[in-house]
Amino acid sequence: MTFDDIRHIALAWPEVEDGSSYGTPALKVRKKMLVRLKEDGDSLVMPGVPPDERDMLVESQPKVFYFTDHYRDYPMVLIRLSKARRSTVEPLLRRHWRTLASKQAVRDYDATVA
Repeated sequence: MTFDDIRHIALAWPEVEDGSSYGTPALKVRKKMLVRLKEDGDSLVMPGVPPDERDMLVESQPKVFYFTDHYRDYPMVLIRLSKARRSTVEPLLRRHWRTLASKQAVRDYDATVA
């Protein structure tokens, strides 16, 4: 996967827009970070992943999921896009989008998908 793939997925959802964070491309929902590209150009910074879930992801797929000491105390996981599959990343991305989007946007989106 690439950041462009992530953009293509997320920009189809209401209230998602391009932005930047720490000088790197990011996607935001109502001015809050959905995801951002890490400075290495291959890793995605994914907020909204509790430490216990992050530990499980890292343990089950260490080539895809990881974190550094900098992110240890935050509910975030890093994703190596070059090793990731859409079927793995999209559900995490969508779940985080649902926490950031307005309730109305989520209801409207669910109504169009159903």
